Amino acid sequence: MDTSALNAMTVDVEDFFHVSAFESVISPDKWHEFKPRVDANTRRLLDLFSQYDVKSTFFVLGWVAERYPELIKEIHAQGHEIASHGYAHRRATEQTPEVFFQDVKRSKDHLEDLIGEQLTGYRAPSFSIGYDNEWAFQVLADLGFKYSSSTYPVKHDLYGTPDWPRFAYKRKEGIIEIPIPTHRILGRQTPIGGGGYFRLYPYSLTKFLVNSYHKKEQQPYSFYFHPWEIDQDQPRMTGASAKSKFRHYVNLSKTYGKLEKLLQDFSWGTMRDVYNISAD
Repeated sequence: MDTSALNAMTVDVEDFFHVSAFESVISPDKWHEFKPRVDANTRRLLDLFSQYDVKSTFFVLGWVAERYPELIKEIHAQGHEIASHGYAHRRATEQTPEVFFQDVKRSKDHLEDLIGEQLTGYRAPSFSIGYDNEWAFQVLADLGFKYSSSTYPVKHDLYGTPDWPRFAYKRKEGIIEIPIPTHRILGRQTPIGGGGYFRLYPYSLTKFLVNSYHKKEQQPYSFYFHPWEIDQDQPRMTGASAKSKFRHYVNLSKTYGKLEKLLQDFSWGTMRDVYNISAD
């Protein structure tokens, strides 16, 4: 195990039908038509984390928390950090400040009631805080959050703030923003933080990039993924674009094995612990 640096493991707790890639073919009023798989998939992750003594931050969607309260309590009971992923997985760029406030507050209030302690962290669906909605940071501060991990300093068709800071920093609103990690290669920022890129890259490349990031940047590293990414048996969606299907389904059968190697090769902790974020 690499003990030279502690890394933050994070899980965005949502189901396969919540993802932005399928939002054009699945509206929230149709979610009830699908059989949820998030409970079983998340419990598989809890077992895996327990096997390797890993603590993680779980950014929980409020929709999931309302339907699986015992799952959230179990995550917390096992010593993991509970944080908010909003309620309805609607991108912040598509919300007004008032709607965003109510969405995040609904999630935060419910999660705090379940675990009996104050949440400190938030992650926007699809890293959707950026140039046009910086007001979201003030909303998060007003709601009492201490940190956010809602930006990705890359160019992407769904998100991206390529000229914003690449490392954790404190904003004028008082919120600490922890961007998803990137590695500068030939003057361009390459995504190395997890998700679809983790499934796409050979594991040897991921390991090389994380080690190179530590050596070059001397910064903590954070990794994200979703419970549905270890579920190769999930239903296949119809009607979505070929690009959306590729992004969602590529190498699902390999994720669990890659993840196990990642847990073995690096040391892991929660966002709160790795970035020394106080609840006070």
